[in-house]
Amino acid sequence: MPLLRLQRKMAIREDVIENFVNALLGEIRTVSASLTARPRVAHLHWGGGTPSILNAGQFQTVLAAIRTAFDFDLSMEHAIELDPRTVTPLLAKTLAEMGVNRASLGVQDVDSRVQMAIGRVQPIETVAEATRLLREVGINRINFDLIYGLPLQTVETLRETCERVVTLSPDRVACYGYAHLPQRRANQRLIDENTLPDADERFRQARIVADSFIGFGYQPVGIDHFALPDDDLAIAAREGTLNRNFQGYTNDRCGTLIGFGPSSISQFPGGYAQNISDVGQYRKRVEAGELATVRGYTLRDTDRIRSAIISALMCNFCVDLNAVAPGMEFSDEFALLRPLVADGLVAVEGRTIRATENGKSLIRLVAAAFDEFRRDSVHGFSFAV
Repeated sequence: MPLLRLQRKMAIREDVIENFVNALLGEIRTVSASLTARPRVAHLHWGGGTPSILNAGQFQTVLAAIRTAFDFDLSMEHAIELDPRTVTPLLAKTLAEMGVNRASLGVQDVDSRVQMAIGRVQPIETVAEATRLLREVGINRINFDLIYGLPLQTVETLRETCERVVTLSPDRVACYGYAHLPQRRANQRLIDENTLPDADERFRQARIVADSFIGFGYQPVGIDHFALPDDDLAIAAREGTLNRNFQGYTNDRCGTLIGFGPSSISQFPGGYAQNISDVGQYRKRVEAGELATVRGYTLRDTDRIRSAIISALMCNFCVDLNAVAPGMEFSDEFALLRPLVADGLVAVEGRTIRATENGKSLIRLVAAAFDEFRRDSVHGFSFAV
């Protein structure tokens, strides 16, 4: 059962948005026509920016196109990423009518100085009101996304952010490390790099977030998620059925993800495909009746094995190589892990590799040893945080 992801770029003018919606509808038709069977959707996710730039009618139009092309599983999770500042009574009502049953709010940080530094001012009252409006219409599964490593952020401001957002009782909290890439993202060039925390401070910030939410009764899920004990993600983590894809942690074991929109990524049992990122070129491709794919990667058997190893480490902090890759030699990988073992971050027993309690927060370093494309990152502390 595939998961669908709608990826969207920010646009301002109404005609630009309308043209984009038309292109999106065209891509849905083209992709569905190229499939050999009519898939049943287990998860539908609106994300990749700020979906709430669409008006109610546009949301309904896109959803109608998806319903025409795909069947929906009766227990489908229908999720959306939202900017709390854009949630209105009308938007909440529209989303509920569409069948949305989970919303992720981009909280980031509630400290006013940090918000000013990143150019996104949204008081905690705004987040509270968005949460109230969504729950009022029956969208009760609420996620909050936080970010550490932001300019002017400190351990103490993050501690206060955690204490304030937990009063709103989100079901899940994800806390990601800020990636400063001004060469790729023009808006980040406005940020004073001298106000960014160093790697040691980022590590302490990630630690205080984890300690805070665990103290509030949330269960840690993987390296950067926290969920209430009765949440599906927490249950999957306890039962050892947690999965991870390029979107993050999930309890879904589906091997197919179909992405729509510029720069979206699709995942298939045989590999990956990514759409062109330029919105104008995306429209031209779609309007010509072509797929918007710009590049792809075909998985080798060894890629699948390494993917399973990395997934086990990232989800369970442990992997038994005899079970996942019997007969496959990993002498180079074990050599890369020796310094981590010496530092007490990893325990190796035969061909079983396990992160220690101190090493769990740095599990990316362990996983990198098995990633042929990122082995240089194994000894990079900053890569892990």
